[in-house]
Amino acid sequence: MNKVMTRANHHPGTRPPGRRDTRRPGGTPPRTPRPSARTTADSEARTTSVTAPPAVPPQTPRRAVPRPRPTDVFADRLLLVLSGQRPVHWMLGHTAGRAYDELARLADHGLLRTRGTRPIVRDIGYYIVHSGAVEAFARIGAGDQLRAMAFRLEKGPDLRWRCTALELDGPRTPQPDGD
Repeated sequence: MNKVMTRANHHPGTRPPGRRDTRRPGGTPPRTPRPSARTTADSEARTTSVTAPPAVPPQTPRRAVPRPRPTDVFADRLLLVLSGQRPVHWMLGHTAGRAYDELARLADHGLLRTRGTRPIVRDIGYYIVHSGAVEAFARIGAGDQLRAMAFRLEKGPDLRWRCTALELDGPRTPQPDGD
């Protein structure tokens, strides 16, 4: 019985293409052969009493990665839910009041679900109402279609931002007065 196993673009001594070691984000360092005892003895005999320190590669200064604004984060999250890429309950801890009910209603209607191109956030604007509240809008593009989304974020007592209101372009639904 002859068994032949092939792997596309596999070179001996390397990993297969779809596998990466997640513990080493930069990949594995290149292996350098260990010097044999003969070469180290020869090199020690040739060195003089004055030796230069080993060369250290220069460190590039690391820039601090700016944290995204809460408006950017929520616009992306709301878009993922409204376009059907994430379930509504994914936003359960990030909404407060009627916003979750409105999000569930809008996601159920599927107003931002498209075939072919995925909707993306093209532009975000915001207005700071006071230190703990922000009203924001986002322009959503899917192909040649452009939609509008508005939402309000409020900072809770635990200092986390939560969406408290949400609207998409189109007719508004009447809100009950008793709530």
